[in-house]
Amino acid sequence: MPDLTGADLANAKLAVVDFRGCYLSGARLVGATLVGAYFDGSRMVGTKLGGALLADASFVDADLTSADLMNADISRARLNGACLVRANLTAARFDMACLDGADLKDAWLIMASLVRSSLLGTDLTGCNVYGCSVWDSKISSDTKQSNLIITFPGQATITVDNVEVAQFIYTLLNNDSVRDMIDTITSKVVLILGRFTPERKTILDALRAELRKRNYLPLLFDFDAPASRDLTETISLLARMARFVIADLTDAKSLPQELAIIVPDLPSVPVQPLLHTTERAYGMFEHWQRYPWVLPICRYDVLEELIASLGQTVIAPSEQKALELRKLTQPQRGT
Repeated sequence: MPDLTGADLANAKLAVVDFRGCYLSGARLVGATLVGAYFDGSRMVGTKLGGALLADASFVDADLTSADLMNADISRARLNGACLVRANLTAARFDMACLDGADLKDAWLIMASLVRSSLLGTDLTGCNVYGCSVWDSKISSDTKQSNLIITFPGQATITVDNVEVAQFIYTLLNNDSVRDMIDTITSKVVLILGRFTPERKTILDALRAELRKRNYLPLLFDFDAPASRDLTETISLLARMARFVIADLTDAKSLPQELAIIVPDLPSVPVQPLLHTTERAYGMFEHWQRYPWVLPICRYDVLEELIASLGQTVIAPSEQKALELRKLTQPQRGT
């Protein structure tokens, strides 16, 4: 096997060259053009490849421990089983590259691009993924993603265990506008449940219009369709976003199933039931009234009366209950 340990090949143009099995540890290939080159099984510990053009190259089972590939273009390269432990991959481009089974423990992927790359079984444990892009990357259940660092070096260390959500978590923690947006949503969204027959929808539409006037963000979702898993998940998601839920029990049909999804699992979301004076609540509803976050039924006779008293009979009790529940769920200082 050729021994090129410490060789200086900076800025060399060596496209499609065969370095398979070579010793290249400590070599300088900074800025070199190595498109389609073969490095399979090569020993490249500490090799400097900063800014090198390595598109379509092959590094299968190569040892790149502590190598420097900062700003290198490694698009479409094959790195199956390669060792990149503690490698500097800052701003490197791995777009459409294959890193299946590669070991990247403690590597720097700061601002690296892994768009449409394959990370099946890749070990990313301890990587710094600040600013890393992983759009449409392939990730399997055996891809190791624990202790991913999402903060820039020198900042207080924050870790997550999923590279695909790393950017979202960082943005959530550090972007005031995103936090304000989430706070706005969770303080203004009102989920409205009920029947979608023509008569009942008139009531629901009127509730939505009045809530809008009062600066809320009403969500009116047609739940008359059979409850599938997707629908169940949607109901749960919308309820988790809500400040409170208004549930019109009048002529209830699918509503019992929706409340069964919401009430037991969301003790921080008040539920305000409505019921026309001519009707009785469905038989099982009394079970939900045992939950403190389910408010007493608000009865109404005509739509105009309901809308006129909405602030006093629906909004005010719901807001009061929301404040009470928030106090109960907030950690107490000094404990």
